[in-house]
Amino acid sequence: MKREEGTGLDREKIRLSELLVSLFLFEVGSTTLFFQGGEAKQDAWILMLIAGAAGLLVLLLHLAIHLRDPRLDLFLLFHRYMGPWLGTLINLGFIGYFGYEVSRNLRDLGELTLMTLLPNTKLWLTMVISFLVIANAVRHGPRVNFLMGVLFLPFVAAAYAILLLAVSISGLIHYEFMLPVLEHGFTADMGKSLFEIVSFPFGESIVFLVFYPMIQGRNKMLGKTLFSFAWIAVFLTLINQLNVLVLGPNLVQNSALPLLETVQLIRFPGLFERMDALFTMFLFIGLGVKMAYFFLGGVIGLERITGIGFRKWIIPLGAVIFAASFWSPNYTHHIYIGREVVVLSVWPLFQIALPILLFVVMLLRRKKIKPHG
Repeated sequence: MKREEGTGLDREKIRLSELLVSLFLFEVGSTTLFFQGGEAKQDAWILMLIAGAAGLLVLLLHLAIHLRDPRLDLFLLFHRYMGPWLGTLINLGFIGYFGYEVSRNLRDLGELTLMTLLPNTKLWLTMVISFLVIANAVRHGPRVNFLMGVLFLPFVAAAYAILLLAVSISGLIHYEFMLPVLEHGFTADMGKSLFEIVSFPFGESIVFLVFYPMIQGRNKMLGKTLFSFAWIAVFLTLINQLNVLVLGPNLVQNSALPLLETVQLIRFPGLFERMDALFTMFLFIGLGVKMAYFFLGGVIGLERITGIGFRKWIIPLGAVIFAASFWSPNYTHHIYIGREVVVLSVWPLFQIALPILLFVVMLLRRKKIKPHG
């Protein structure tokens, strides 16, 4: 695995502020599409806050790995500390993980488009057009994508601010839906939901280990990143609980896209008749950002393994990703695989287990292997 010999990636630089903005857009991504903590019903906010605290520990683990050897990204770290053979095998696993995440988000985007904007358009056509846009963004590299995040932030923030304001003044909120609190105590099903939330969305921040070495000015990086992540968790808790307050704990639990249903209830005759269509456009931004970073993570990993520039991997990996997005025969199966199988059984391996293993090995071998540079 070749590292530093003048690859374009090694010249890519991003600001810490750009990273924090992108972290927000990435975590929001597809998260607000779904109701998190469904087994807890009206107590979902409790699970979200606990999972956010656990996610903060997972992020701290990722940052601790980075700070021990800050010049190496995720793939180079595994190669350096796990050895060329095992390290390459693990890196291929991460590339597969990142690629499958892209395929899932691409399918989400396509299905959402059909449900809200273009019901008579072929699913594959919508996904092809969307994926070409994402692939073109990836072609421009990390720096441009992080700058795009800064550009998108005001629009996304305004969209969610308008949503909160519109729901509040339209009388849709029912605070009685918050009660009773922990009616049946903390059940085993709630524990399962808690583990699921830690994995999705909070554990997905593992992909940023690919980008941390590109940050300029790491002063106070640890504190600022953790602080920002904490507020992201609070924001996601607020949006998640908004669905409960509007739809009710029973309806929201059985809704495929609860936020969309919430937005569809907003009516301002003569002013806004289709807020769902407008809001869907901003959901596309979050999905697009998430896909771009995972896609970037995948092609950068292939460059690290092969020494071939990441841009040359966009088409081959993109073809595999696009094919994988049609693996599920229907959207119900797609949701089941995502929420019941991979989130609980596969993703924690890459988000938590392998990073813990890497960190332990880094500590044990710190005398034999010095930090790079």
